[in-house]
Amino acid sequence: MENDNLRYPGRLIMPLVVVALLAALWAGLLRLGWRLPPLQPQLAGAHGPLMVVGFLGTLIALERAVALRKTWCLAAPVLIGVGALLLIVGWVTAGAALMVLGSGALVLVSADMVRQHPALHTWTMASGAVALLVGTLLWALGRPIFEASTWWAGFLILVIAGERLELSRVLRLTPRQRALFLIAVGLFGFGLIGSLFDYGSGTRLASVGVIAVALWLIAFDLARRNIRKKGLTRYIAVNLLVGYVWLVVSGVIGVIYTPLIVGPLYDAWLHALFLGFVFGMIFAHAPIILPGVTGFVVEYRPIFYLPPILLNLSLLLRLAGDFAPNQTLRQWGGLLNEVAILVFAMFIVIAILRERSVR
Repeated sequence: MENDNLRYPGRLIMPLVVVALLAALWAGLLRLGWRLPPLQPQLAGAHGPLMVVGFLGTLIALERAVALRKTWCLAAPVLIGVGALLLIVGWVTAGAALMVLGSGALVLVSADMVRQHPALHTWTMASGAVALLVGTLLWALGRPIFEASTWWAGFLILVIAGERLELSRVLRLTPRQRALFLIAVGLFGFGLIGSLFDYGSGTRLASVGVIAVALWLIAFDLARRNIRKKGLTRYIAVNLLVGYVWLVVSGVIGVIYTPLIVGPLYDAWLHALFLGFVFGMIFAHAPIILPGVTGFVVEYRPIFYLPPILLNLSLLLRLAGDFAPNQTLRQWGGLLNEVAILVFAMFIVIAILRERSVR
């Protein structure tokens, strides 16, 4: 099936992505202590699964389906997205089951990707899909959310690192540079597996791997070259490099304060990674991913820098509240985190509408 033929299903699935994101943001405010209508009693506890599996899992699975140009690959984003909807309305068991099935479908999609293009970057991204499945299974089986979150972090780190490795092939990486990448990812992977048996020691090793992956990206990623360019290329590079710095911060917090199970330092570790690093990647890549997934053109404008600036400043405020500890700073930092995400979404919608009106 041609890529163009998958854009219409992509447009149908994107509302699932948006709903999961909005519900996750609402649940996040509830967890921060803001007095808002709970919508349903279990929503606050679903913040993590909705954000990582529901929003990011559906989005990445949809991107993979469009890239492979195979209709059956759409099963992964549909199952995860519908599972997120069930979770939002309170049907937790059914929603979790569908999200597990969707994660398993993404593993099959990733396996097909490896079959077609066996390489270090495809194996890395496939390992990320396995990490998503393990994390979602742990959560669905009732294991503590911090155990699942560690594997969900693995999902995003491995997928993003694999994608960046693929794009960095234009730099013709040396065997030494590729070996260093493999060592960094290997440290992280062994730490993840070890966390199943000894959570503290495993997550500390995984955190060392996180730092190693981040330093590799800072040293060898294409962003270092593109930072000297202009327009969209420079915008992407700036967001990527700042995101890599947040990944280092997350890894350092993990090494020093492991085991992180609950509390302000757990919040700092989690959101340095999921907000600073992961949303930095989203802000960077949205203008080029959305056209490929939906066919909607997103024209870059310099105002796109505003949401990342707000996100990073508010994340600093949030972490200051975590380390103080000061609940007020943490609450306002978290609120402004979400404002930054919504402002960015608004800018994307406006850019799409402007382009369509011009056409």
